[in-house]
Amino acid sequence: MATRDEEHDYLFKIVLIGDSGVGKSNLLSRFTRNEFTLESKSTIGVEFATRSIQVDGKTLKAQIWDTAGQERYRAITSAYYRGAVGALLVYDIAKHLTYDNVERWLQELRDHADHNIVIMLVGNKRDLRHLRAVPTEEARGFAERNGLSFVETSALDSTNVELAFHNTLLAIYHMVTQRQVRDSPHEENITSAKLQAIRVEPTAGTRKACCQ
Repeated sequence: MATRDEEHDYLFKIVLIGDSGVGKSNLLSRFTRNEFTLESKSTIGVEFATRSIQVDGKTLKAQIWDTAGQERYRAITSAYYRGAVGALLVYDIAKHLTYDNVERWLQELRDHADHNIVIMLVGNKRDLRHLRAVPTEEARGFAERNGLSFVETSALDSTNVELAFHNTLLAIYHMVTQRQVRDSPHEENITSAKLQAIRVEPTAGTRKACCQ
Protein backbone atom coordinates (compact mmCIF):
# COMPACT_ATOMS: atom_id res chain seq x y z
CA MET A 1 0.00 0.00 0.00
CA ALA A 2 1.52 3.32 -1.05
CA THR A 3 2.08 5.92 1.62
CA ARG A 4 1.05 9.47 1.11
CA ASP A 5 4.67 10.53 0.55
CA GLU A 6 5.01 8.00 -2.27
CA GLU A 7 2.13 9.53 -4.24
CA HIS A 8 3.36 12.14 -6.69
CA ASP A 9 2.60 13.64 -10.08
CA TYR A 10 6.24 14.23 -11.02
CA LEU A 11 9.51 12.68 -9.86
CA PHE A 12 12.59 14.81 -10.49
CA LYS A 13 16.18 13.70 -9.92
CA ILE A 14 18.48 16.46 -8.68
CA VAL A 15 22.22 16.01 -8.16
CA LEU A 16 24.51 17.87 -5.78
CA ILE A 17 28.04 18.46 -7.07
CA GLY A 18 31.06 20.42 -5.94
CA ASP A 19 34.25 19.96 -3.95
CA SER A 20 34.36 17.88 -0.80
CA GLY A 21 33.57 19.85 2.35
CA VAL A 22 31.42 22.57 0.78
CA GLY A 23 28.32 21.39 2.65
CA LYS A 24 26.41 19.33 0.08
CA SER A 25 25.39 16.66 2.57
CA ASN A 26 24.13 19.24 5.05
CA LEU A 27 22.14 21.04 2.34
CA LEU A 28 20.53 17.68 1.57
CA SER A 29 19.74 16.86 5.20
CA ARG A 30 18.53 20.41 5.96
CA PHE A 31 16.07 20.38 3.08
CA THR A 32 14.81 16.81 3.44
CA ARG A 33 15.00 16.24 7.22
CA ASN A 34 15.58 19.71 8.71
CA GLU A 35 18.80 18.42 10.23
CA PHE A 36 22.33 19.79 10.38
CA THR A 37 25.40 17.91 11.60
CA LEU A 38 28.29 20.15 12.58
CA GLU A 39 30.81 17.32 12.47
CA SER A 40 29.53 15.50 9.40
CA LYS A 41 32.18 13.36 7.73
CA SER A 42 32.59 12.46 4.10
CA THR A 43 31.56 8.91 3.29
CA ILE A 44 32.24 6.82 0.25
CA GLY A 45 29.36 6.12 -2.07
CA VAL A 46 26.26 7.89 -3.27
CA GLU A 47 23.37 8.80 -1.00
CA PHE A 48 19.98 10.23 -1.77
CA ALA A 49 16.91 11.47 0.05
CA THR A 50 13.50 12.67 -1.09
CA ARG A 51 11.05 15.41 -0.33
CA SER A 52 7.78 16.43 -1.97
CA ILE A 53 6.39 19.92 -2.49
CA GLN A 54 3.09 21.18 -3.88
CA VAL A 55 3.07 23.43 -6.94
CA ASP A 56 0.06 24.37 -9.05
CA GLY A 57 -2.00 21.61 -7.45
CA LYS A 58 0.62 19.01 -8.37
CA THR A 59 2.92 17.01 -6.12
CA LEU A 60 6.55 17.30 -7.16
CA LYS A 61 8.79 14.70 -5.56
CA ALA A 62 12.47 15.55 -5.56
CA GLN A 63 14.95 12.69 -5.42
CA ILE A 64 18.17 14.44 -4.41
CA TRP A 65 21.49 12.67 -4.90
CA ASP A 66 24.65 13.51 -2.98
CA THR A 67 28.12 12.38 -4.06
CA ALA A 68 29.01 11.89 -0.38
CA GLY A 69 32.75 12.18 -0.74
CA GLN A 70 33.31 10.58 -4.13
CA GLU A 71 34.51 13.87 -5.58
CA ARG A 72 37.84 13.55 -3.79
CA TYR A 73 38.51 10.37 -5.74
CA ARG A 74 37.14 11.74 -9.02
CA ALA A 75 35.11 8.55 -9.25
CA ILE A 76 31.84 10.18 -10.23
CA THR A 77 30.58 8.45 -13.35
CA SER A 78 28.04 9.27 -16.00
CA ALA A 79 25.65 6.93 -14.17
CA TYR A 80 25.42 9.49 -11.35
CA TYR A 81 24.14 12.13 -13.76
CA ARG A 82 21.87 9.83 -15.77
CA GLY A 83 18.25 10.95 -15.57
CA ALA A 84 19.06 14.12 -13.62
CA VAL A 85 16.93 17.13 -14.57
CA GLY A 86 18.41 19.52 -12.02
CA ALA A 87 21.76 20.19 -10.35
CA LEU A 88 23.00 22.31 -7.47
CA LEU A 89 26.63 23.23 -8.08
CA VAL A 90 27.96 24.09 -4.63
CA TYR A 91 31.03 25.98 -3.41
CA ASP A 92 32.10 27.38 -0.03
CA ILE A 93 32.07 31.20 0.08
CA ALA A 94 34.96 31.11 2.58
CA LYS A 95 37.24 28.95 0.41
CA HIS A 96 38.10 30.46 -2.95
CA LEU A 97 39.60 27.21 -4.26
CA THR A 98 36.17 25.56 -4.13
CA TYR A 99 34.87 28.41 -6.28
CA ASP A 100 37.84 28.13 -8.68
CA ASN A 101 36.86 24.49 -9.23
CA VAL A 102 33.27 25.37 -10.14
CA GLU A 103 34.20 25.74 -13.81
CA ARG A 104 35.59 22.20 -13.90
CA TRP A 105 32.48 20.82 -12.21
CA LEU A 106 30.30 22.70 -14.67
CA GLN A 107 32.20 21.19 -17.59
CA GLU A 108 31.76 17.71 -16.15
CA LEU A 109 28.06 18.37 -15.80
CA ARG A 110 27.85 19.57 -19.40
CA ASP A 111 29.74 16.46 -20.56
CA HIS A 112 27.62 13.87 -18.74
CA ALA A 113 24.18 15.34 -18.03
CA ASP A 114 21.27 16.16 -20.32
CA HIS A 115 21.83 19.46 -22.11
CA ASN A 116 18.50 20.78 -20.78
CA ILE A 117 19.42 20.23 -17.12
CA VAL A 118 18.50 23.10 -14.78
CA ILE A 119 21.60 24.28 -12.91
CA MET A 120 21.81 26.52 -9.86
CA LEU A 121 25.14 27.85 -8.57
CA VAL A 122 25.05 27.78 -4.76
CA GLY A 123 27.46 29.68 -2.54
CA ASN A 124 27.09 27.80 0.74
CA LYS A 125 28.20 28.69 4.31
CA ARG A 126 26.83 32.22 4.11
CA ASP A 127 26.98 32.25 7.92
CA LEU A 128 30.78 32.56 7.50
CA ARG A 129 30.43 35.94 5.81
CA HIS A 130 33.15 37.34 8.11
CA LEU A 131 35.53 34.88 6.41
CA ARG A 132 34.19 35.51 2.90
CA ALA A 133 36.72 34.80 0.15
CA VAL A 134 34.32 34.83 -2.83
CA PRO A 135 32.53 38.15 -3.51
CA THR A 136 28.81 37.70 -4.20
CA GLU A 137 28.94 39.79 -7.36
CA GLU A 138 31.83 37.75 -8.76
CA ALA A 139 29.86 34.53 -8.41
CA ARG A 140 26.67 36.15 -9.70
CA GLY A 141 28.54 37.33 -12.78
CA PHE A 142 29.87 33.83 -13.43
CA ALA A 143 26.35 32.41 -13.12
CA GLU A 144 24.93 34.99 -15.55
CA ARG A 145 27.67 34.34 -18.12
CA ASN A 146 26.99 30.62 -18.00
CA GLY A 147 23.19 30.70 -17.91
CA LEU A 148 22.90 29.50 -14.31
CA SER A 149 20.66 30.69 -11.52
CA PHE A 150 22.43 31.73 -8.34
CA VAL A 151 21.86 31.94 -4.60
CA GLU A 152 23.89 32.01 -1.41
CA THR A 153 22.81 29.66 1.36
CA SER A 154 23.62 28.52 4.86
CA ALA A 155 22.77 24.95 5.76
CA LEU A 156 23.72 25.84 9.35
CA ASP A 157 21.03 28.48 9.89
CA SER A 158 18.73 27.44 6.99
CA THR A 159 19.18 30.67 5.04
CA ASN A 160 17.85 30.25 1.47
CA VAL A 161 18.02 26.43 1.56
CA GLU A 162 14.30 26.15 0.87
CA LEU A 163 14.60 28.83 -1.80
CA ALA A 164 17.44 27.04 -3.62
CA PHE A 165 15.61 23.74 -3.93
CA HIS A 166 12.16 25.24 -4.53
CA ASN A 167 13.37 27.52 -7.32
CA THR A 168 15.22 24.65 -8.97
CA LEU A 169 12.12 22.44 -8.80
CA LEU A 170 9.95 25.26 -10.16
CA ALA A 171 12.27 25.77 -13.11
CA ILE A 172 12.26 22.03 -13.84
CA TYR A 173 8.47 21.85 -13.55
CA HIS A 174 8.06 24.82 -15.89
CA MET A 175 10.41 23.25 -18.45
CA VAL A 176 8.71 19.83 -18.30
CA THR A 177 5.14 21.12 -18.49
CA GLN A 178 5.94 23.46 -21.37
CA ARG A 179 7.55 20.57 -23.22
CA GLN A 180 4.44 18.45 -22.63
CA VAL A 181 2.23 21.17 -24.08
CA ARG A 182 4.53 21.69 -27.05
CA ASP A 183 4.78 17.98 -27.85
CA SER A 184 1.09 17.21 -27.39
CA PRO A 185 -0.82 16.35 -30.59
CA HIS A 186 -3.92 17.93 -29.02
CA GLU A 187 -2.36 21.16 -27.90
CA GLU A 188 -5.57 23.10 -28.44
CA ASN A 189 -7.30 21.03 -25.76
CA ILE A 190 -4.63 21.57 -23.15
CA THR A 191 -4.54 24.48 -20.78
CA SER A 192 -0.98 25.67 -20.43
CA ALA A 193 0.41 25.06 -16.97
CA LYS A 194 0.41 28.24 -14.95
CA LEU A 195 3.01 28.34 -12.22
CA GLN A 196 1.67 29.65 -8.96
CA ALA A 197 4.10 31.45 -6.73
CA ILE A 198 4.81 29.38 -3.66
CA ARG A 199 5.56 31.00 -0.38
CA VAL A 200 8.90 29.77 0.95
CA GLU A 201 8.68 29.65 4.71
CA PRO A 202 11.79 29.41 6.90
CA THR A 203 12.42 25.82 7.90
CA ALA A 204 10.89 25.31 11.30
CA GLY A 205 11.98 22.75 13.84
CA THR A 206 8.45 21.42 14.16
CA ARG A 207 8.05 20.85 10.45
CA LYS A 208 7.47 17.29 9.33
CA ALA A 209 10.29 15.93 7.23
CA CYS A 210 9.19 14.76 3.83
CA CYS A 211 11.73 12.15 3.08
CA GLN A 212 12.29 8.43 3.25
